[in-house]
Order: sequence, then structure tokens, then C-alpha cells
Amino acid sequence: MSVLEDLAAVIEARKGADPDSSWTAKLLAKGPEKCAEKFGEEAVEAIIEAVKGDRAGLTSEAADVLYHLLVMLAARDVPLEAVLAELAKRQGISGIAEKNARATPGR
Repeated sequence: MSVLEDLAAVIEARKGADPDSSWTAKLLAKGPEKCAEKFGEEAVEAIIEAVKGDRAGLTSEAADVLYHLLVMLAARDVPLEAVLAELAKRQGISGIAEKNARATPGR
């Protein structure tokens, strides 16, 4: 099992935990919208570190982004396995071709 899979399992296990005992449970108790907002905040912080060129800061913020992405997915009952399966489907396909396949008319 990978670190991300382990973390996703811990997050899933915290879904029913007391919000006073777990940051993850507290986030999940606030609902999917709050989880998405927190993910967005962390993504912006990662972007700032990337622009600044701070490798250590970016590494730390990237870890926060991954954690909050997993929390957001859990809040909407999207398993990490589904995301990994989607990535696996895209392997070997050019990014441009994959994006064009997803494009909707009029965009």
C-alpha cells in the first residue's frame, strides 16, 4: 500500500470520529463545501511557494494539498481508487489528446 492509500484509509476511518478528537473528523463534519474550500486554500498556498521558488515550502504545502484533496474526495464519497483508475486509463495518452477528448463543444 502507498502512503496516499494509507492516508486515504485513515481519512475514511475518521468519518465517524468525534470532531473534537480529530482534525480530519472536524473537517468532514463541516461538510463537503468546507472541505473543498480548505483544499482551495492549500492549493493557493502551494502555488505561492512554487512562484517564490521555495522548494521546502512547496514540498510542505504539496503535502497539505494532497491531504486536503483526499479529505475533499472522502467528503463526496469518491475513493482514491477511482482517481487512480482514471489516471491509469490516461496513461499512454498524450495530454493534448486526452484534453481534446474531454472538451465540450462551445468551450
